[in-house]
Amino acid sequence: MKLFYKMLLMLAGLFLVTCTAAAPALAAGSTDQIHILKYAVDRTTVISENTVSYQWMKDNLSVYGNGVTHYYHQGPVFEGDMWDPSETQNLKDKGAVMGTNTRDLCDLVGGMVTGDEVRLVAVDGWYTEFAYENIYEPMERQGPIILCWFNGDDATTGEKYGTGYPGIEGYHTAMQIVFMANTTNTDGKYVFGNDDMRVCLPQEKYQHFYQGLPSTNGLSGKWISRLIIYSQESVPVVTAPTQPDSDEQGLTPPVIPDSSNHPASGVFDFMKPVLWVVIACGATGIVFVSLAIRRLRRNVD
Repeated sequence: MKLFYKMLLMLAGLFLVTCTAAAPALAAGSTDQIHILKYAVDRTTVISENTVSYQWMKDNLSVYGNGVTHYYHQGPVFEGDMWDPSETQNLKDKGAVMGTNTRDLCDLVGGMVTGDEVRLVAVDGWYTEFAYENIYEPMERQGPIILCWFNGDDATTGEKYGTGYPGIEGYHTAMQIVFMANTTNTDGKYVFGNDDMRVCLPQEKYQHFYQGLPSTNGLSGKWISRLIIYSQESVPVVTAPTQPDSDEQGLTPPVIPDSSNHPASGVFDFMKPVLWVVIACGATGIVFVSLAIRRLRRNVD
């Protein structure tokens, strides 16, 4: 009987190991790569797409920020002028971040033109959208919209973001949206304030409000994993394949089927190793169960 239970435990362990090996790893916390998509005017047809890691961005695209200078957004102002032109109230320190310009990422899939929109999407479904002008022609007081993947020095007050590169034990809010304003307030801080948002993002749909009060901090989304361009380009026209030329007798040469080009061939090729693993596990289990039953019968006899 003991052997029988041991065999069952071994089979259960083998099953768990197999399932664990086959299951994809789930991302937790920070993101370290961006999936970039460009849609046609129907917002369904993908014109171009790409996926790049932060390491690739660091090595191949311009890096913004120096890992020393802190950048700030602004929360809602509850007393006085809600737009706070002086940019001194309820500032949100984003740390000494470094990252990649969203414009450079857009260029990887063909870029944008006037009238296009870009959507930045987080792993939890949160998203925010911006017009072409805010990505390609930002005002000085707005600065470029950066996807940050490094933090050289954490915020001195308020929320902590972690330091270093993306990771649960590192920059755990990466990749995070930060507006790197090129202008400073009276204290010399680089702030993308509420009044900056009012001037630079005039369209109501591109502004963020917290209970009726403007707040640029609400635009600083974290865990960004996708950048989507909704373009005005037409849906590509799919042309029918041309017929093969006839031979000298006026007959069309026969087409020999190639199983490797069959639509299902890729599926079967993908499933083969999985099927072999399942078959092997099943065969092993049957052997173990048979041995256990035989041993159990001997003990009973």
